[in-house]
Amino acid sequence: MTRKLANLTRALAFGTLAAGASFALAGAPAQAASSHTLTLYSAQHGQLVKLLVADFQKMSGATMRVHSGEGPEIASQLIAEGTHSPADVYFTENSPELMLLEEKGLLAKIDASTLKQIPDRYSSPEGRWIGVVARENVLAYNPSMIKAAQLPASLLDLAKSAWKEKVAIAPADGDFLPLVSAVAALKGHDAALNWLKGLKANAKIYDDDEGVVAAVNSGAVATGIVNNYYWARLHAEMGDKGTHSTIHHFIHGDVGALVNVSGAAVLKTAPDPALAQKFVAYLVSRRAQELMAKSKIDFEYPLRPGVAPDPLLKPFKQLQPPKLTMQQLGDDSQAGALLREAGLL
Repeated sequence: MTRKLANLTRALAFGTLAAGASFALAGAPAQAASSHTLTLYSAQHGQLVKLLVADFQKMSGATMRVHSGEGPEIASQLIAEGTHSPADVYFTENSPELMLLEEKGLLAKIDASTLKQIPDRYSSPEGRWIGVVARENVLAYNPSMIKAAQLPASLLDLAKSAWKEKVAIAPADGDFLPLVSAVAALKGHDAALNWLKGLKANAKIYDDDEGVVAAVNSGAVATGIVNNYYWARLHAEMGDKGTHSTIHHFIHGDVGALVNVSGAAVLKTAPDPALAQKFVAYLVSRRAQELMAKSKIDFEYPLRPGVAPDPLLKPFKQLQPPKLTMQQLGDDSQAGALLREAGLL
């Protein structure tokens, strides 16, 4: 069992402290010294967080301490720490982790003025966390191995025997969990379990989405289930000449077109709640949203209206995701149980 798989399995049990906790102290610039220190628990990509932290420190004069890890691990850690957590803000890739912490009563209300910056459907129904950016589930594929006309109409088709050894998945990657939750919400427990069992029989298994998209690009496998930004990052790194794959967008509300929301929350026990609220407000400000969109490291969709995504991305309004509320998507606990029952964790 890989370390990532073992950590995810433990985290999904939500009973133990995540292993390998460590903090990085990001010093404030000398010209903007401040006594305020913000502790950020982050399950977002490191390069993006580094960019945002540097900009916020420059703008605010605050000092930030960043603790990073996988989303389920960090959520598990916050639950274990409870009222003794040093965290001010939790910033993560997927909404189910935030829904879980909301259900556990660990999150403070986000300031109303901040919540107004993002459409309601992308944030907590109770105002306990806010959507920051979003990304789409897609099917990466290698045109030298499979033609566009041969691609499945639905993500669920990949469980059929015709797709044996033609698809790659990363069930131990935290980004796979919301997809399982979405299938269960739309089709029910039994259908979701049968789909996962079909994938287990058909799929080549990788540790993470980076491995999946690299395998598709190299021709090791014809298709792979990923979030859109993994392919975009590969393209940015490899360039046109080195990119031998592309992506397929599912349509008509198919579960394969699920849009995942990355969000942020303030902990009820935040040592500096005012600074925590200020940082969350910064994340959805036009300044931060444009910084992310133009960064060439974060190929996600800004959720603040009026901020355009990177031109490499399909326009957000053209996506056709399934109609699922954050409450319907849930907290990933059912997804973890389904993955274990199917033998994928």
